[in-house]
Amino acid sequence: MGEFATSRINRRALLFHSGSAVVASTVAATARGTGSPGQDQEPSDRLRELIEAHRAAYAAFGKALHDLGGDSDRASREEEMALLAICGYAAVEEGDRLAKGRYLLEIEARGELDLAEHMQAVLRSTMWKG
Repeated sequence: MGEFATSRINRRALLFHSGSAVVASTVAATARGTGSPGQDQEPSDRLRELIEAHRAAYAAFGKALHDLGGDSDRASREEEMALLAICGYAAVEEGDRLAKGRYLLEIEARGELDLAEHMQAVLRSTMWKG
């Protein structure tokens, strides 16, 4: 039987390495960032923390992919959990809604907002609890 080499790279890793995704994300964010009302409102500290945690987890995921012997599976799971936390964040104030929307649009432009869990968390975050 013939053997073939398998790769541990997954779809998320492939997207991470895609230079065109970065360009598309930058172009899309620039196009969306002009002229929307209420841009001067700042997001809450909690949402900023969630976004920074995701950025750090995403950077760690990229580093794990590049490091020989890095635990990219664990880093991928941590990045995914950080992204789900943002998706599930109930953005009530205008500053939070704008920041959450912009950030998730950047992630979506890279093709990484693609799991059913992402959409479920976003939709649940919009439901009023009473």
